[in-house]
Amino acid sequence: MNRKHWLVAPIVCIFAAAQPTASCWGPEGHRVVAQIAWDHLTPAAKSQVSDLLAGEAEPSLPGVANWADEVRSEARESAPWHFVNFEPGNCHYTTALCPDGKCVVDAIQRFSSTLADKSASRDSRVAALKYVTHFVGDVHQPLHAGWRDDKGGNTFQVRFDGRGSNLHHIWDSGLIDDIDRDWQRLAARLSQRDPLPGALSRAAPAAWAEESCAVVSSPGFYPADREVGADYVQQWRGTVEDRLTIAGQRLAAVLNRALP
Repeated sequence: MNRKHWLVAPIVCIFAAAQPTASCWGPEGHRVVAQIAWDHLTPAAKSQVSDLLAGEAEPSLPGVANWADEVRSEARESAPWHFVNFEPGNCHYTTALCPDGKCVVDAIQRFSSTLADKSASRDSRVAALKYVTHFVGDVHQPLHAGWRDDKGGNTFQVRFDGRGSNLHHIWDSGLIDDIDRDWQRLAARLSQRDPLPGALSRAAPAAWAEESCAVVSSPGFYPADREVGADYVQQWRGTVEDRLTIAGQRLAAVLNRALP
């Protein structure tokens, strides 16, 4: 796919009570995003991240990148923070899509502010860092900003590798696994890439959600025969790599601003 699609304008894991649970980007994808971000942090931001994560079981950005998924069964109010659902055919973000701030766009903004607030408690800032790390990854997974009517692809059934699945799960993990099952190797390769043209100038999470929605609305995103085969994987491989890369670069920019 031509890279221009991820910048098309207008330009979660649990999407609704009846929606099946999915791992956003999959654990490997979130680790890739976090490692790319770490590689692009300023020395000052790296020092503050290391300080905040001291004492964690795995005290690194990749080590906490999946924490928001791990605690969601306890922090059930956080479920809507992983995604935003657009009305079918319309990728224009409005606050009406985020009632009471319960969507990934508002969550990124809210927790970024908490992280930057030196007067906030340490525990609050640690949680904010872990949420921001995860949610910036989420908003760049196209189906975390997909259509409301199929719950971000969760109800769109497909076949992949001879087994039944849904399109959301394929984008979370299946396509990444096909690219490279070694997340550290994939992160190292993508981290060397230059920023995509115009990407870092789009600093608003709402714009990132619109980009993801634009990918979902691109021709061929939904396989007509519901078979996810080699042709589909090849068509969308570049988009997956682009979204992982720019998620990591943008996460670094968020953390560099919050931790100057």
